[in-house]
Amino acid sequence: MTPSPPLFLLLLGLVGAQATLDLRTAAAMASGLCKTRPTDLVFIVDSSRSVRPSEFEQVKVFLAKVIEGLDVGPNATRVGVVNYASRVKNEVSLKTYRTKAGLIRAVTKIEPLSTGTMTGLSIQFALNVAFSEGEGARVKSPDISKVAIIVTDGRPQDNVKDVAQRARDAGIEIFAIGVGRVDMSTLKQMASEPLDDHVDYVESYSVIEKLTKKFQEAFCDTVSDLCATGDHDCEQVCISTSGSYKCACKDGFTLMDDGRSCSACSNAATDVVFLIDGSKSVRPENFELVKKWINQIIDKLDVSESKAHVGLVQYSSTVRQEFPLGRHNNKKDLKDAVKKMAYMERGTMTGQALDFMTRNSFSPGQGARPGVAKVGIVFTDGRSQDYIGEAAKKAKDNGFKMYAVGVGNAVENELKEIASEPTGEHYFYTADFKTMTQIAKKLQINICQDEDPCECDSLVKFQKKVEDALQALTKKIENMSKRIALLENKIV
Repeated sequence: MTPSPPLFLLLLGLVGAQATLDLRTAAAMASGLCKTRPTDLVFIVDSSRSVRPSEFEQVKVFLAKVIEGLDVGPNATRVGVVNYASRVKNEVSLKTYRTKAGLIRAVTKIEPLSTGTMTGLSIQFALNVAFSEGEGARVKSPDISKVAIIVTDGRPQDNVKDVAQRARDAGIEIFAIGVGRVDMSTLKQMASEPLDDHVDYVESYSVIEKLTKKFQEAFCDTVSDLCATGDHDCEQVCISTSGSYKCACKDGFTLMDDGRSCSACSNAATDVVFLIDGSKSVRPENFELVKKWINQIIDKLDVSESKAHVGLVQYSSTVRQEFPLGRHNNKKDLKDAVKKMAYMERGTMTGQALDFMTRNSFSPGQGARPGVAKVGIVFTDGRSQDYIGEAAKKAKDNGFKMYAVGVGNAVENELKEIASEPTGEHYFYTADFKTMTQIAKKLQINICQDEDPCECDSLVKFQKKVEDALQALTKKIENMSKRIALLENKIV
């Protein structure tokens, strides 16, 4: 939390100019306001046999989190990844990915090599290949930093001192991260001066994430105007403030409790159904994070008898309705019901789940209201084991607004196929379950977005009246048919 002005001024008086810089940087990082200076950054990652597969997954999460804090782009920070054991593999070139999302997806797909530990060879490879212009590195310039971050857990089987010196002489700043039983003297031979800033040690891969903040701050160069750059989550209007920003709405719209989204319709009602992947790849601990994520989104909804109704469906190899629309009409009961959801495990039949949602979850028999906007939020962590195209199309053809959220090994093309148009606003991806909170902040469930809120409100009411009138007319026709039948029987 940002310190209040009196406390902030007191801190400045006590610790001086350096503390001023540190506090501003920390506040900027916390608010996502840091703009990283142009950097060619290469991760050099040890995947020798001493690194277990589960530990290598933790390294990839660490890489993804550092990347998340960078200003990635061809004219900003370019990122490469070198994977090494007894041999060296260039997994990601500096020239390959121009966006964070694509870069993080590529990192999640890296597999360990599981042989020896030729750290010197990997540094030589980075010097000769990864940092070459052919692989996307920029011409040496005072305005562009060259940085290598080495992660290793053992003693190298080759010499690192001389090759690391050549890399540093070439202008590459080297950070060395050691894990577990690493040889500390080797780390010091590789790292740039001052060693206190460039050598880090963690007891195990399970706590390597604690270094994320250090590296995000290390690359934080300037604090940009978040509203000007567009890197904010305000739905309509962003207002710059000192070191931060706040959100506002256009005339006729109201700022919601989340402080970001805007409501156009005072009486707009919405039926929202969550379709949640409970397959075995999710794992129990991550499934708990998914439930917290659902409740974060529920917190943003205006849940009541007359406004937002929420239903929940879980799927794996089969589909199970946890509770239908309208069963819980206050946030407390709704969130308690989500917390009680039991993990199914087994397979990933996303197509079958989409078909169930379309046929059942949004039917009047399951609590769906006539004339009310329908929203489906689909969460998955992997590739579907069945075909999703037809079911996804049918959901959108029925007028449902579809959001697709993917984590880890989720397939981008499948997410786009599920999502409504424009897909860029309706599908989201993150590499790690722990960063799902960012998606909850960005996902705005808006049904009425017309410039004139009255027009939007009237449209919803008009649809409801039309459906009610049609139902009344149908009943009248049925009654008239019965009377005609009775008359015919009398005549006969």
